Parts: sequence; C-alpha cells; structure tokens
Amino acid sequence: MRLICAGITDVGVQRDHNEDNFYLSTTGEPICVVADGMGGHRSGEVASALAVETIVKYYQDSVLDEADEAIIRSGFKWPWRRKRPENAEERRLVQSLLCANKAIYEAATNSEMYKGMGTTIVAAYFMDKGVYMAHIGDSRAYRLREGQLEQLTEDHSLANEYVKMGIISKKDIEHFPYKNVVTRACGLAEEVEVESNFEGVEDKDVFLFCSDGLTDCVNDEAILKILLENDDLEEASAALVNAANRNGGTDNITVILCQTLLA
Repeated sequence: MRLICAGITDVGVQRDHNEDNFYLSTTGEPICVVADGMGGHRSGEVASALAVETIVKYYQDSVLDEADEAIIRSGFKWPWRRKRPENAEERRLVQSLLCANKAIYEAATNSEMYKGMGTTIVAAYFMDKGVYMAHIGDSRAYRLREGQLEQLTEDHSLANEYVKMGIISKKDIEHFPYKNVVTRACGLAEEVEVESNFEGVEDKDVFLFCSDGLTDCVNDEAILKILLENDDLEEASAALVNAANRNGGTDNITVILCQTLLA
C-alpha cells in the first residue's frame, strides 16, 4: 500500500493563537496525529504539542514486538470497560496515547501554570491490511469511499451523550449550548479510556482526521462536497480550512487527509 498525505492547521478567525498540533508521516512508521489542546494561559498548545511529541517518540523508540512484550509483561491494567485489544498493532497505538496522557497529567500536576491542561486526540497507524485508529475526545476520523463519507469515530462529548440518551437529536447539536463540552480528554486525569478501532482499506480511500474547529463550522455534507471537488489532497485540505473560516472560523482548524493507493 502507498500512502499520500497532506496536513494543515490554521488559527481560525476568532482565536489569537493556535492550540492545535498535528503530525503525519508516510515513511518509516506511517502514523498521523491530530491534537486539539485546552487550558488557560496558552497551556492548551503545550498539551497538544506534548501529546504529539510523546506519541511520535513512542513509535520512534519502540519496535512492535518488543513494545508489545513490554506492555504484556508490565501487567498493565487497561483502563476501560472492554477487554484489552487482541492485536499487537492496536495495543501499541493505544499505549502511545496512554503515554501521552501520563506525560500531560504529570506536567500539569507539577506546574501551576499548566494545571488543568489537556487535549483531544485522534491518531492512526496505517498498514497494508488496513488502519488502526485511536481517539480521546471529539477530534474525528472520517473515510471517503466511492462517493460516500462516513464518520469512523464517536465523539466523547456531552452533546453526543445527550443524542444517545434521546434528549436531543443530531440536528439539534448545532444549537446545543454545550456542544463543545467533552466528556473525555487526554491529560485531565491519571487514567483515561482510549477508544480504538480497525478499518480495512480499499484503493483510493481518503481518510480525514480533524479537530472540531472544522466540524463545528462545516457539516458532513459540505465536507463531502469539498472532497469530491478536489482530487489534490493539499488543495482539498486548504479548501476545508477556507470553508470553516468563511463560516465563522470560531476555533483553530486542523485537517489531515490520507489517501490509500493499492494498485
């Protein structure tokens, strides 16, 4: 499988600094990460940068089999309700996010300046057989396949919890006053539940990873239209950011696009 990627981050219209960070690599370990920081005194940008740095370093410093053996030997208790992931690649990706959580939590605990900082994360690890994804919070992953756009992650947000409970409908989220309240974030607590999943890939699939600065301002229908109108990933990334800014640019906007080529 060959991977073509493009990424962009933008401060938006209404913010004076950017608390988003991202990373993408198509060589070596093919991973990409989007992190959307939160916290006062610009500590959100510290949290998102530390998350990306920790995840990338974990992959650079570890080899799959050795990393997985170390995880198993440690007897680590996976802090969520479902059982430990069965696949070594998935365990490794999840562990990298848990390391990011630990790094941010310890930095926030040891510094009054960084107290309460955290970040949302969506990360992906591509392989020939497919892509593993892991996320915390409301940064999202989508897949465009054969003209259809599908959201692959579920927001860890108050709005989504209300939708699942039937209190509001999906169409009400846009006007829900607490739509940006997340129920889970990286670094806010000593332990965090990481949600992970696997998706197979087909030729010319396009995966979108983004912060909520995009999805708060551009709905799924408009995202699909932009992706279908722009074959070049860099042009598509810029078009998505421009659309978010035209619609208010209320937050920082980060976009990564990855296309899988199998032929």
